[in-house]
Amino acid sequence: MISVEGVAIDTRHWIGGRRVASDRTFADISPIDESFLGDIAAGTAAEVDAAVAAAREAFPAWAALSAPERGAILRRVADGIDERREDLARVETRDNGSLLRSHRRGVMPRVAMNFRFFADYAEKLAHPDMEIRGHRERVTYDPAGVTAIITPWNAPLMLATWRIGPALAAGNTVVLKPPEWAPLTASLLADIAHEAGLPAGVFNVVQGIGAEAGAALSKHPGINRLSFTGSVPTAGVIAAAAAPTIVPLSFELGGKSPLLVFDDCDLDLAVDLAVEQFDNAGQVCLGAFRILVQESIAAEFQARVVEKARGLVQGDPRDEKTDVSALVSRAHLDRVSGFVDRALADGARAILGGAAPEKGLYYPPTILADAKPGSEILTEEVFGPVLTFQTFADEDEGVRMANDTRFGLAATLVTGSPEKAERVSARLNAGTVWVNCFFVRDLGAPFGGNGKSGIGREGGTYSFDFYCDVKNTVFSPNGWKESSHG
Repeated sequence: MISVEGVAIDTRHWIGGRRVASDRTFADISPIDESFLGDIAAGTAAEVDAAVAAAREAFPAWAALSAPERGAILRRVADGIDERREDLARVETRDNGSLLRSHRRGVMPRVAMNFRFFADYAEKLAHPDMEIRGHRERVTYDPAGVTAIITPWNAPLMLATWRIGPALAAGNTVVLKPPEWAPLTASLLADIAHEAGLPAGVFNVVQGIGAEAGAALSKHPGINRLSFTGSVPTAGVIAAAAAPTIVPLSFELGGKSPLLVFDDCDLDLAVDLAVEQFDNAGQVCLGAFRILVQESIAAEFQARVVEKARGLVQGDPRDEKTDVSALVSRAHLDRVSGFVDRALADGARAILGGAAPEKGLYYPPTILADAKPGSEILTEEVFGPVLTFQTFADEDEGVRMANDTRFGLAATLVTGSPEKAERVSARLNAGTVWVNCFFVRDLGAPFGGNGKSGIGREGGTYSFDFYCDVKNTVFSPNGWKESSHG
């Protein structure tokens, strides 16, 4: 047991409704000041085996409950999250360095919503019967079994519950492997779920290093679904491990998304959207870090973005005035710094920032111009507070540049023309396109990426298409006995 921001946290796994220790541990370090938070139980194949076994044992009874019965429990979990919102916000801020104000106002309310929304959705989930040559076809959504969920560190609790919510609402049981760089709120969620009456074994948490606990979970023959959020290279390793078991996969992976700014746009709005990409120190997969601006307004737009970005306050994320916090770890700081250093050596020019901090993990907001077409800084995901500026002459060139990426997670465009918005959005290769806005999405809408940005879609019915075995039952009009009553 450790105390973080005055909150007691059990650092053992949660398996089968009880706490389980491991022989080994790993250190959890806060990015705020690189201080030691505690030793966390490090799971291996043994703990994964135990968690999957517990989930499989709990599955029949949980799946047999009706959607309203499961929903009642999941809504109590949501209530528990609301009751502990401040604890969760403070712990996650300390653990991964994200802004406390964002956790309080947006992230933790969304965590609770992930349970309520999918509990409600499961109760309404239905498909109209179909008819062919007098035969009736009925589509139903059957629980699939045990869901393995592996989540990242940039929004650990929100991104975990975005999968846990629909998986449990569908009638599945869950084994969660939280990120080793930010594991603490997953442990608190286990406590909340237990207090809400979630039966033992329905939700399990195995902490550990990805190459050990994550690898064991990915290849486990006892799982029926696997959802992963993270990098493309890690997804390749997971897919290879999962291939022999033919388990269905849902991957949300990286991005190199464009912000396409046309000369007929609301310039104030465009500037605000560009600077918004520094949110969470750029550690956002959906971020539009490639700024593409039409030549006729490029000079003014660039100057205004730099001026506004200079006003961002960087510092301790627990301070309400802070806009940009630290990167999650020393290793990640070195990675981000390496991208920028190589870009500068290759001829790019820093018009803001561009140098690693002398101490701490607070990489400054950085904007690079004049990068060579096709260079690493324009094609690879940095996952830090680094934007690039490029210009385009006309609509066709802008769309071509926006689509010049192996990723396809999101795209944002800013224009004052509804007709242009329709034309351009239709041509953009992205799972989500925002027009004159950013980061707006109903939980019922599909979410996922094209290309190297992922496999599949989740959200609303799309989530249940993945977390369920969708069954079609065909009833003939013939063969019935008149005396039959059952």
